Amino acid sequence: MMTVGVIGLGRMGEAVAYRLAQAGFSVMGSDPNSELKEQIEKEGIQFVSLIELAKNADVIWLMVPAGAVVDQVIAAITPHAKKGAIIVDGGNSNFNDSQRRYKELVAQEISFVDCGTSGGVHGRELGFSLMIGGDKKVYDTIEPLFKILAAPGGYAYMGRSGAGHYVKMVHNGVEYALMQAYAEGFQLLKEGAFKDQDIDLVAVTKVWTNGSIIRSWLVELSHQIFFEDQKLDTISGRVQESGTGAWTVEEAHREHIPVPLIEKALLLRKESRDTGGNYASKVVALMRNKFGGHAFETKK
Repeated sequence: MMTVGVIGLGRMGEAVAYRLAQAGFSVMGSDPNSELKEQIEKEGIQFVSLIELAKNADVIWLMVPAGAVVDQVIAAITPHAKKGAIIVDGGNSNFNDSQRRYKELVAQEISFVDCGTSGGVHGRELGFSLMIGGDKKVYDTIEPLFKILAAPGGYAYMGRSGAGHYVKMVHNGVEYALMQAYAEGFQLLKEGAFKDQDIDLVAVTKVWTNGSIIRSWLVELSHQIFFEDQKLDTISGRVQESGTGAWTVEEAHREHIPVPLIEKALLLRKESRDTGGNYASKVVALMRNKFGGHAFETKK
């Protein structure tokens, strides 16, 4: 059985390593935070240095911040990696960067796969949604890993290098628009014509979760949010972003494809940071926290 090395043992990386180890794979993990060693090794994952991981792993799964960090990690491991090793970037990298990395690594006889990963902090228990790009033969070789990591039916080959991260980019753009639409609806229910009656959003989201045309996991998460607090008086309405929404809009403009809903949702996040936001942006911030563990601000 192949040895898998996971670099970056934060929430998502630890979940990847954990699911693979539970399935019986030989798993090595590496992270700058050495304090994780005890916890990681209790899960059957060998905590090692970056170099040791590179020398021994057949598949190296990166779960590190997008951008320069990915290039830095790749530069550190490639001199030590096995010939024919496979590097999988499971982060939110720009698809253009993924295409570049693919070409650079192929020249060094190392395979590169881009894997858009969705599921947030719940992926550890429920499995992830995986959108995969790269050479089909390489995908076929490591498909057993994807099957273990994914929720049932939650992975597929998307196409040539860059396609996985491209699909994940669009996924995140759609996510922006969906979250904004739900949040605006909740604000209208809370502050609109029946504000004197104070419509119960716990009841609303329970009903919407069961049989409604607009039922979704985001509504389920909203139900949890409102069960804990509906007023949200102590929550700041400032909403952060990862950058993938902006990439989606930029790519749409380049291709002359209109994406007004995604573009508006992106703009509203920026405005929330300038103005402090409103009830809807508070809900968006809390949704992000529920599915991805993203921090939200409280009022001082």
